[in-house]
Amino acid sequence: QMHVVESGGGSAQAGGSLRLSCAASEDSDQYCMGWSREVPGREREGVGVFDTSGSASYAHWVKGRFTISKDKVKNILFLQMNNLKLEDSAMYYCAAEPGPCIVVPGRGNVDPPFGNWGQGTQVTVSS
Repeated sequence: QMHVVESGGGSAQAGGSLRLSCAASEDSDQYCMGWSREVPGREREGVGVFDTSGSASYAHWVKGRFTISKDKVKNILFLQMNNLKLEDSAMYYCAAEPGPCIVVPGRGNVDPPFGNWGQGTQVTVSS
């Protein structure tokens, strides 16, 4: 079974940048992959997905600040986060499911929702 491991989280100042990585345990070329985030006490929300076609879709609130890309050789999915805001502080999770993505427009998620998540990586943004 596919496993994913997130890394790259840490602390950043508002307006700064971080790049998260999601390493897949096997060839992920035919997997829909995505990022979500969660704050304690709040529902997990989708950030964006990366389809088997190589296209990315994002939640409406991303507004160009985040970019999802993939190193197909190394099987690593990236989340480049720029112009970080205090409200971006969260645990960020990566997921992978076989097959193309069925994207929920504007939600940064898929239907049915991802079920195969990693352990997460914490991002803390300070002023």
